[in-house]
Amino acid sequence: MENKIESDNQVKITYRPGENPEKDAWHTAFFIENHMDYFAYPDHVASPEQLTFMIYTENDERYYPCSDKMFEAIISKNNSAFLQKKYKEVLQRIAELIDSQIEDKRDKSFLEALIKIKFLHETRDEMMIPSRVEKRLLKIYLDRTLIDDPFLCKKAIRNNRVNKAICSEAFKKAINQMDNIAILEPPATLAGIKEFIEHVEIKRLLSLSVEKSLWESDESKIYNEVDFHKLFNRQMIGNGVKPMLDFLGIESKQLHLKEEQAKKILWLADESGEIIVDLAIIKYLAKLGHKIIIAFKEGPHYTKVDFFDVQADEILSKELEGAFFIKEKNIGKNELVQILRSDKNIIAISDGTRENFNPLLTSKVFSRIFREVDGIISRGHDQKRRIFENHFQFTRDIFNISRGPDGSILISYKPKHPSVIKFSHSDLEKKAKIIIDQMEEAKKKGMTVIFYSGIIGSIPGKIQMAKKIMSVFIDFLKDQFAMTFIINPSEYFEIGMDADDLMYMWEIVQTSGYIDIWRFQSYDDIVNAFQAMGKKVPPEWVGKDATYSTGCTKEMKIALDVQKKHPEMQIIGPSVEKFMRRNEYCMIKG
Repeated sequence: MENKIESDNQVKITYRPGENPEKDAWHTAFFIENHMDYFAYPDHVASPEQLTFMIYTENDERYYPCSDKMFEAIISKNNSAFLQKKYKEVLQRIAELIDSQIEDKRDKSFLEALIKIKFLHETRDEMMIPSRVEKRLLKIYLDRTLIDDPFLCKKAIRNNRVNKAICSEAFKKAINQMDNIAILEPPATLAGIKEFIEHVEIKRLLSLSVEKSLWESDESKIYNEVDFHKLFNRQMIGNGVKPMLDFLGIESKQLHLKEEQAKKILWLADESGEIIVDLAIIKYLAKLGHKIIIAFKEGPHYTKVDFFDVQADEILSKELEGAFFIKEKNIGKNELVQILRSDKNIIAISDGTRENFNPLLTSKVFSRIFREVDGIISRGHDQKRRIFENHFQFTRDIFNISRGPDGSILISYKPKHPSVIKFSHSDLEKKAKIIIDQMEEAKKKGMTVIFYSGIIGSIPGKIQMAKKIMSVFIDFLKDQFAMTFIINPSEYFEIGMDADDLMYMWEIVQTSGYIDIWRFQSYDDIVNAFQAMGKKVPPEWVGKDATYSTGCTKEMKIALDVQKKHPEMQIIGPSVEKFMRRNEYCMIKG
């Protein structure tokens, strides 16, 4: 059955997969048509495992990157007027882009006709999310015109406007001026006064962060101190005001945050121009002791600031001098942990997309950082709509700063799902130490230590069976071998752990030097396990072995490195060449 629950003007779709084959097919067609189905587009769409780093879903529900109202309109086919209005807005934006940038009449007519043909084709069945239609049409425009970024100059102008405004004497005097009302009850100490002044500064910067006139016009050229003070007096509203100020430690009574109070924050950048004020806020937060990872768009998306801008735009590159840039799309958890533990308090990354916010298409490094941070700060109405106007909950607290009614600062807050459990790096290191101590104790008793690597999550929907296969076979080995201590990784899983947690913990164990035999799952192991269970090997398991698993492929690399340091360690299982072929295949796909 499919039920609707209306709350806070949202429509929550509570359909659960598996209840109705036709409904399942219709939902799957929606994801395929929007190029968001992992099984149809594994090279581009985040795997279900990667998505769990960011989204907490229940009952096998699938995440969609749009509002509940939009999804309900598409799936139920009951609000065509709403959809058509959104589609027409998309077409209008592309038409305006063509009209403003293409001068040749023939080229303009050709592009207008081509875009209209594709638009009618994509919207005919009303199954496409409007933003996905827009992305395809914009790509056609870029491909046909060979224009790398239609808004490159406009974005530079916006950044320049804001930079001049905050570098002006009027702004410097205004932000450094303390009015009588603000300090009616001054702190009793010099340190307290200094902290109070800094907190006044950050609240003033938050006021500027929603003032569009700073980047959309030249109005700020004539601003004096009084004009800036009027902007500073904005009201802060929304359910996120107190939670965000508490999260950032801005209401703290200390001048500098204690180490345990310092947060790792993922900042989702939005508009060019606006980003200049954001960077002033980010630098203040870094000075407090926080570590901020700024996520930019992968490439051009109207006037949104992208990863190319921050390296090519003179103003942005200067503002980000000293920041650490992660340019790789996929780095391992261990490498990421080292970067986050470094003394670099401002880090820049690409989110891997050219969309407002779409976790289904984000890069692996973005999703890993998402789960490693303590909270997310998103910017602007576009991101707010994507994150807050649906029922999905995330693995981290999310705040949004955008312009509210009457020019107020609207701070919204979406808490993480209450069932989310976060394992800190120190938690995982302690768990690894316990296992290492057990290995060491076994060695002292003269036992042979065996580590077993096998498929767990590589066959979708078969995790429980994968664990059972591993446990049954290891029980078989224990019956065959005397004086052995065999590590079964599937036994150490705890609720809240994901693949990254496990890989981080196991690498510490695997490089300890206590492993005598590292055994990788072979197809014969799988056959023996099913025979022990009295079952035939199901089709999805036929021919499978550890080389089918990306995780095991990574572990083989670790095993080879460990063997160089400890030549006495034996590696048993599929040939190394077979693992390397699998790795090359994955590299080609990626």
